[in-house]
Amino acid sequence: MNHHCQRFTTPPPSRREFLSQAANGFGAVALASLLPGWAEAAPDASRPARALAPKIGHFAPKAKSVIFLYMDGGPSSVDTFNERPLLEKVHGKSPHEVFQKVEATQFNNIGAMLKSPWKFKNYGQCGLRVSELFPHVGACADELCVIHSMTSKFSEHTFANYFLHTGSGLQGRPSHGAWITYGLGSECENLPGFVILNGGLIPPGGLDCFGSGFLPAAFQGSVFRPTDEPVANIRAREKSRALQDGKLALMKQLDQQALKRTGPADALESALENYELAAKMQAAVPDLMDLSQETAATQAAYGINDEFKQTQTFGRICLVARRLVERGVRFIELTCPGGSGDRWDQHGGLVDGHTKNSRAVDQPIAALIKDLKERGLLSSTLLVWCGEFGRTPFAQGSDGRDHNPFGFTIWMAGGGTKGGMSYGATDEFGYRAVENKLEMHDLHATMLHLLGVDHTRQTYRFGGRDMRLTDVFGHVVKDILV
Repeated sequence: MNHHCQRFTTPPPSRREFLSQAANGFGAVALASLLPGWAEAAPDASRPARALAPKIGHFAPKAKSVIFLYMDGGPSSVDTFNERPLLEKVHGKSPHEVFQKVEATQFNNIGAMLKSPWKFKNYGQCGLRVSELFPHVGACADELCVIHSMTSKFSEHTFANYFLHTGSGLQGRPSHGAWITYGLGSECENLPGFVILNGGLIPPGGLDCFGSGFLPAAFQGSVFRPTDEPVANIRAREKSRALQDGKLALMKQLDQQALKRTGPADALESALENYELAAKMQAAVPDLMDLSQETAATQAAYGINDEFKQTQTFGRICLVARRLVERGVRFIELTCPGGSGDRWDQHGGLVDGHTKNSRAVDQPIAALIKDLKERGLLSSTLLVWCGEFGRTPFAQGSDGRDHNPFGFTIWMAGGGTKGGMSYGATDEFGYRAVENKLEMHDLHATMLHLLGVDHTRQTYRFGGRDMRLTDVFGHVVKDILV
């Protein structure tokens, strides 16, 4: 059985082990002050293989990397990718006249049925109907696998984000990116295996959406800002190589002494591996973020010079995502740019907010799809476009939509999914999933499957039971796979 599928039983530490590990933990904090002066670290033969070393899954994968396009706040499906023409006929009516049961909403301010303010049209040979909010993504319709029947168990942002990212509505569980890098490692040796390209908005739920939970700390996500210096202290501050080498030699000496005293210890091993990776990142990250290496045509395609600042920001991180895939990074998540329209969370001002949000992401995402395809990377890169839930087909107040976890649209592209297809359906008004209803567990199971991992076999022993990303749920949606 592969290492990442083994079951680990971790006994409680003895008093001696606890005091020893705690003492060395304080030492690690002190050693962290040496980090900014590191040069590139050489591997230490006395230590076990790095946690992020590439591993083999249960079967041949379709995808090698994931780019998760997180649409913070929940886009409205009936205004983007799920045209519901009958909304025109019931526009202005009370939802209680249309539905047998109207669920309580987050703010319970239920207005009249609200038709989409935007027109839809056919795109691609598949004839996919896409809103005028997404003309650029619509032009990539033949690459998209659009799922109209996703649901969530939660209608509040924080819990729904934990569910989307970790498979649980509880705080503190490992993120999907952590599970994937734990299982498969990363083919990149000088960058983290799980990277969050933060456009400006950390989701409700905070950094726990990207944490490693009970998995070893080496697998937590690393947050990069969309700037030339995306990580603090990424540029060496020492003036001479000799001084850097001296610090590095001292660090190795202290590491070896600590390991001899403690033996294997996750906290210490993860800290040491993170220090070594940080040293390598000092050389790798500036090169990664140097977009002057890209042609003017490529930068223009991603919208990096667009007059709309949020398009510039999201275009930049989409281009960096492609560069991370080229370098072998396993899991990349993109968050929305700040200031474009208060996330996709339009409880009021739907037209203004969704217009700004779509303008920020539409061109960059389409450029990313096309760029990956032209470079022969789309077939091995899984893209997932997803919010934590959708929005109601009736108004909140007069010009907004409330949260709707009962049926909403996401899409996937590349990485072994079928392009140019739709899967599942909501009712004729876009309220509830009625055909091929899916949950987040099914999404996670399918993502793992495309990466060559059986979600039922990737477990980690914690709290007296075998834990997994999909808990005891989830099935692979085979109908959407190539």
